[in-house]
Amino acid sequence: MGILNWVMSLPGAVCQGLIWGIMAIGVYITFRILDVADLSVDGSFATGAVVCAILVINGVPVYIGMIAGTVAGMLAGLLTGLLHTFMGIPAILAGILTQLMLYSINLKILGQANRGLSGRTYDLIVSGLQEKWKAILILVGFTLVIIGVLYWFFGTELGISLRSTGNNIRMSRAQGINTSVTTVIGLVLSNGIVALSGALLAQYQGFADISMGRGAIVIGLAAVVVGEAVSSKIGSNFIIRLSGVMVGAIIYFIVYQTVIFLGLDSDLLKMLSAVVVAVFLGIPYIKKTYFSKKIKKSGGKK
Repeated sequence: MGILNWVMSLPGAVCQGLIWGIMAIGVYITFRILDVADLSVDGSFATGAVVCAILVINGVPVYIGMIAGTVAGMLAGLLTGLLHTFMGIPAILAGILTQLMLYSINLKILGQANRGLSGRTYDLIVSGLQEKWKAILILVGFTLVIIGVLYWFFGTELGISLRSTGNNIRMSRAQGINTSVTTVIGLVLSNGIVALSGALLAQYQGFADISMGRGAIVIGLAAVVVGEAVSSKIGSNFIIRLSGVMVGAIIYFIVYQTVIFLGLDSDLLKMLSAVVVAVFLGIPYIKKTYFSKKIKKSGGKK
């Protein structure tokens, strides 16, 4: 019965993975493409959720609520970008400042710490109450559209400029690219995607909470590093890398569900995520610093 319960819980883990995978794609844009550490996603994730929730509660169609939540997230990214590029504040600190501001803003928007958004009461696009296969199909549809749009965008002149900024900012400036503008655009795009994910999660779990984005950056980074480990075995195509991020998020939540099933204290799961991220990010440096030298020395003796 225990294993059967675990198997029955897997579709729910896949749904969670798909939702958080969309958020992880937003993290991928800043962390890998822009090479910027953006901590504002913890706040913009909740902003997308609370904006969507409060509009739906007040009778606005859910798709408009999701668009509004996405735009609110983009404005949060714009704020972080302006703090970083035009005020000279380091990216990490700019993200923290935006995150702190958003906590108060989200509380004002929602009016209280959390609000219910049940699929029994409101007409939602995706809900934890509907059959899981339907929810998975809807979320896969969202994922494919987002990956397709991003693939097209990063093939445009503006998208290539954004990728160039993250790859080599000095060379980009020498080529006449306004790196401040491209950095801001990247942060706007990233936080908009993160906020869309928050709006989907609020619908799926049936409530919006001002603290629901806490630790989102850790989950996003975990999905990115696990996804890169998976996709690197297949190829380096941009679509493969984005798809890898989604797969990484799904793997993360399946593991998450498994460790809960095995009886691990759920309070330790955030720490486990942080350890996984630290290990995956540290492995390339450790190989380069400690093992490559030994190989060179042994090669020299020969």
